[in-house]
Amino acid sequence: MPITVGDRIPEAKFRVITAEGPAWVSTDEIFKGKTVVLFAVPGAFTPTCSNNHLPGFLRHADAIKAKGVDTIAVTSVNDAFVMEAWKKASGAEGKIEFLADGNGDFAKAVDLTIDISAGGLGVRSKRYAMLVEDGVVKKLSVEQETGKAELSSADALLAAM
Repeated sequence: MPITVGDRIPEAKFRVITAEGPAWVSTDEIFKGKTVVLFAVPGAFTPTCSNNHLPGFLRHADAIKAKGVDTIAVTSVNDAFVMEAWKKASGAEGKIEFLADGNGDFAKAVDLTIDISAGGLGVRSKRYAMLVEDGVVKKLSVEQETGKAELSSADALLAAM
């Protein structure tokens, strides 16, 4: 069953790039005792993700944080090096945390995967946005179409907060 409002974020680990190199960060480290906006994209550098989804969260980062959000994070089934390059290329450094879910373990744990092998992308994360308070999902919007970033947009999430 896909994760839903009221559910607790499952235990999982993401890969991030630190000054010392690649490191693991747990869902507890990200969500425990914090209010977090997490949005997911099917792939870093892909058109909808780079041109529509991520820019909205960058544009509205201050307004989202003004609502009491401690962290804005994005996850994708990409490796940590790709996510780090995307962070730098997008100008999101210091504004949005980039969480690599290279093997799709988190996407599988929340049961929000999509098989887009027909397009050569394999199994990826569905596009969604959620508001999480102390590890519990308070708001969740999942796109039905991979190429759209409407329900899961920063505008929609901000309006729902």
